[in-house]
Amino acid sequence: MKITINAEFCKSCGLCVDVCKRDVLAVGPATNSKGYRAVVAEHPERCVACSVCAVICPEGAIALKK
Repeated sequence: MKITINAEFCKSCGLCVDVCKRDVLAVGPATNSKGYRAVVAEHPERCVACSVCAVICPEGAIALKK
């Protein structure tokens, strides 16, 4: 599985970072076109595809792909 984050949809609320028990996600240093610091997959190798981050994201910015 591969985690994909659409930085343009991300509003840096941090909900996904908080719910990830494997510390895969972090708020990144770069800002998107709206001025938000988008979340990045800092440690994608730790992802077990539980999908909790994608479910909790209010903007639908996270997807898991095979």
